[in-house]
Amino acid sequence: MRDAGARRAVVTATVLGALLIPLGGCGGPGPAHTGDTRTRAAATPADDPAYKPADRPTRIPDVGDRLQRRIPAASRQVVAVYGDDKDSPDATVVLYTKRGPGWDRVRSWPAHNGKKGWTTDHHEGDRRSPVGVFTLSDAGGALPDPGARLPYTRSAAIAAPRWWPRSYWHDFDYVIAIDYNRVEGTPPNNQTRPGGYGKGGGIWLHMDHGRGTSACVSVSREAMRYLLRTLDPDRHPVVMMGDRAHLLD
Repeated sequence: MRDAGARRAVVTATVLGALLIPLGGCGGPGPAHTGDTRTRAAATPADDPAYKPADRPTRIPDVGDRLQRRIPAASRQVVAVYGDDKDSPDATVVLYTKRGPGWDRVRSWPAHNGKKGWTTDHHEGDRRSPVGVFTLSDAGGALPDPGARLPYTRSAAIAAPRWWPRSYWHDFDYVIAIDYNRVEGTPPNNQTRPGGYGKGGGIWLHMDHGRGTSACVSVSREAMRYLLRTLDPDRHPVVMMGDRAHLLD
């Protein structure tokens, strides 16, 4: 774990900073959702008495060769986001950790992705999450660092605007930046987009409000805290994300 002094600690409450949030991929409220947010984590197969180390897959399950090849050789942690369908906002997030030649399925959580599903050609405002494999290098949020291993920036500028519906206010209490069209090694709310504004950006893992997002992936508070405390830059974590058909392609 990196020393606490090495983590970024930026606290600001300026109106200008707050206005940056709508530019991100996960800005913009919709109708409030009051149903079940499904926060319970699934048990790891390692807890199953019948589980044996030899059962470890040597590939991330249910993912085809095209995306398997995009996992960096040094990566030992993969957050796999399995979207239910190309037009669905519902997904499952699974954390895999590599030991030797095989992958352990550590935990899984219900999740949401873009309101309109998934795309292989993401553009600003399409309300779809981008399919692909992306590194995870920076984290942050409106709340204090919960013990993150990734560099963590606390900033009031990351908080969801209070003119959004109340059900969205805690979305950005904790976030992990997905390195899609962003500068790695910068706070999650850095608006620089190397590929241009039209290709979208500001795509994060963040806390769930019970429905689809503008392009991000959202999970429960419990899941976010676990991921923040587990994803380790020394293990080169990545997110592999898409609907199940595109993942198998």
